[in-house]
Amino acid sequence: MQFADILKSTETEGKEKHVPMIEVGKGRGREGVDVVRVVVGKDVPHPNTVEHHIAWIELYGIKRDGQVVDLGRAAFAPTFTNPNVRFQVPVGEFKTFCALAHCNIHGLWQNAVSVKVE
Repeated sequence: MQFADILKSTETEGKEKHVPMIEVGKGRGREGVDVVRVVVGKDVPHPNTVEHHIAWIELYGIKRDGQVVDLGRAAFAPTFTNPNVRFQVPVGEFKTFCALAHCNIHGLWQNAVSVKVE
C-alpha cells in the first residue's frame, strides 16, 4: 500500500463536504499580509459532533524550486471549533498549496491549488 491509497479527494466526496477548500489572498488587519485559508465544509457544513468531526487540517507549500514545506497544522475539538484556519505565509514564494483534512469517520482528504504568478 502507498500513502496515496488512503487519500480521498473530490471524486470520492460524500454527502458531507470533506475536501479542504484552499483560498489564497490578502488577510484583514495588517496591510499586505499574505494569507492561505483552509476550510472544510465551506458550502455544506461538515458535522461537528463528538461522533463525527474534522480532527485536523494541515497545509503544505511547494516552493518554485520544488521544495516541499510543512506550513502548519491546526487541531479541532469536536462541537467547540470549526474546521476553518488561516495561515500567514509569503504566498509569492510558492507555486502550489496542498491541504490535508482528517475526518474521524471518513478518513484523510486532500486538495491542492496552484498559485498565479503576478
